Amino acid sequence: MKLLRLIGALLALSLLFVGTAMAQPGLWVASNGHATVYLFGTVHLLPSDTNWRSPALDKALAESQRLSIEIVDDDPASMQALVMKHGVDPAHPLSSKLDEADEQQLETAASLAGLPGGAAALQSMQPWLAAITLSMAPLMQAGMDPELGVDKLLKARMQEAGKPIDGLETAEQQIRMLADLSEPMQLEFLRQSFKEASEGPQKLRELIDAWRDGDTAAIAHIEDEDLRKQSPRLYQSLIVERNQAWARVIAERMKQPGVSFIAVGAGHLAGPDSLQVQLERLGVTVRRE
Repeated sequence: MKLLRLIGALLALSLLFVGTAMAQPGLWVASNGHATVYLFGTVHLLPSDTNWRSPALDKALAESQRLSIEIVDDDPASMQALVMKHGVDPAHPLSSKLDEADEQQLETAASLAGLPGGAAALQSMQPWLAAITLSMAPLMQAGMDPELGVDKLLKARMQEAGKPIDGLETAEQQIRMLADLSEPMQLEFLRQSFKEASEGPQKLRELIDAWRDGDTAAIAHIEDEDLRKQSPRLYQSLIVERNQAWARVIAERMKQPGVSFIAVGAGHLAGPDSLQVQLERLGVTVRRE
């Protein structure tokens, strides 16, 4: 079930299909004299011909003694076991949790997404997993591969250099974050996926340009602003609380000497509740490179 490898990608708000043009995503740095932390916005799905490297990025990676990405324990067997445990519920079909209007939207969204098996393929899933499946299906059909994602390539580069790599979260934390949402919140999440399916590729094209240019204002407007206004409870759970937790980890790390490189989904580095904002609230100054 290759789809399961994409769960972390969705949580990071990184559903960006990047073209062949040179990409210059955002890079920030926090330093206090004895510790330095680089912050880098990533996308987790890329075609192999995307050029996203830059001299500033190469310098930051060379200086860094360790890499932190969102998760490292995302091997297929573990992910599948977690999803089967927390995301599949054949005893309570998805349709039993939807009203007539939602069922019609589900059918339409599954068709627009080109989901094999249509809406029937979602019936055994919890609403959160159905939402992820609907959001990811078009990217799967487009041949996108999470193994080509920026986080994976950064991980391989640091491994080759013999530098340690750790995760800011675990795979189980990410999945439980969605699975533990109340049913009304999970249904909100599912309805968001209906909206994404109806918007078609235009929003993705806008996100492509925003990530490639490191345009955090545009990313915040396109992604975070919609989520914040339309589903504030989801925004709090998926963006704000995670950014706050990561900021505490970084602030604590900066009490010890060393240089770290931290790569998270680009959506976490944009908007009024970004990781940079959370760090500033903890007294950590962050500047754009």
